Amino acid sequence: MKKKKWIYYISFFAVLIALYWLALFLFTDTFNQSNLGVRSYVRPFAFEKEDGSTFTRDEMLGKVTVVEYFFTTCPNICPSMNNNMKKVYEEFKDEPNFLIVSHTCDPKRDSAAVLKHYADSMGVNTNKWVFLTGRKDSLYNMARVSYGIDDPKNIVANIDDDFLHSQFFALVDKKGNVRGAVYDGLKKKEIEKLKKDIKTLLNEKSNVKPFNNNIFN
Repeated sequence: MKKKKWIYYISFFAVLIALYWLALFLFTDTFNQSNLGVRSYVRPFAFEKEDGSTFTRDEMLGKVTVVEYFFTTCPNICPSMNNNMKKVYEEFKDEPNFLIVSHTCDPKRDSAAVLKHYADSMGVNTNKWVFLTGRKDSLYNMARVSYGIDDPKNIVANIDDDFLHSQFFALVDKKGNVRGAVYDGLKKKEIEKLKKDIKTLLNEKSNVKPFNNNIFN
């Protein structure tokens, strides 16, 4: 009789432990998703990469991607931003499903060749950190409408008079959804938060559907 009771108790506690770990796994997945809500999605695009080839949205799918805008002749915030981005790159450069995409704000000066020279000076692998140029209006539209790193209300009638200079990074999941908040590329705390959120998205298994919204609305 005592033996049967012990078997019962052991079985009971084994089931409790199994349920605990199952609940913990499910809760953690939901928790991670709720903290990194979908605020937009990446619209289709085609820009010129630093090696002269074409880079499209499809090449981001299946990867967790950090997105920024900068220009090579920037004397103030851009060097600090990209020094911080380099830290993100160093931490995740060996992760097969990770990518950084940097767009120029100044395509008139930042040709593919200029971006290639800049990438070489940074000492980065351009299969992991991509530098893009293209039409100014298309680049700016992506920054404001897809990534939400600048207010769409900043659009001016004459694109030649427009200039985008944002210190913010955006984070995109494997399905092309823009997740979480914008990250201030000049603040150490924000960079650490970005790294944490990258890890969350790399490990994420839940199905996330696109959602069209913008933080500036």
